[in-house]
Amino acid sequence: MILIGYARVSTINQNEDRQIQELIKYGVEEKRIYIDKQSGKDFHRPSYMKMLKRLKKGDVLVVKSIDRLGRNYREIQEEWRIITHKRNADIVVLDMPLLDTREQPNGITGTFIADLVLQVLSYVAQVERENIKQRQAEGIASARLRGVRFGRPTLERPDSYRDVIKSFEGGEVTRQEAAMLLNVSASTFDRWRRADANGYDRSPSVRPL
Repeated sequence: MILIGYARVSTINQNEDRQIQELIKYGVEEKRIYIDKQSGKDFHRPSYMKMLKRLKKGDVLVVKSIDRLGRNYREIQEEWRIITHKRNADIVVLDMPLLDTREQPNGITGTFIADLVLQVLSYVAQVERENIKQRQAEGIASARLRGVRFGRPTLERPDSYRDVIKSFEGGEVTRQEAAMLLNVSASTFDRWRRADANGYDRSPSVRPL
């Protein structure tokens, strides 16, 4: 049996030392620890792929916590199946003792318990994602009923707008010069002119020069 460790942080600025120390403390040799510094949204990570190829029957993959393995529980379940059933290796999650696929002292198959726990975690994560989306939608709807407008506020036309428009239409200033006189971008100036042509201001958020 060989212990193989896997550690992950989301960005290159984050420090993986705590995870490494926990893995070493458990018994994983430092030379057998694979580290990725990128998001856990999927499993297309260089060190993870190398680690997966290295895993053999009877090996044990050790991670500090389940979210270091990944954040998408559906994909975690698929990778879990590949490791435990196709590779015939075991998995140990240090922060959650129930996620240990090795044979338990009481004779209960660790893989069965771990698979069951992982399914429960996946369900809970999915429900929480749906609840968050629902709360966000309800919050937005409630805010709109209160008159809250989302996005950056629309820049109001300055008092000199009409005079500048007359100068532009009369050929006295260029489009860029007109925008500079109004202290807005040329694209904002164009939106204002289009809104004028349509009889109302439907311009989205704008940015000053």
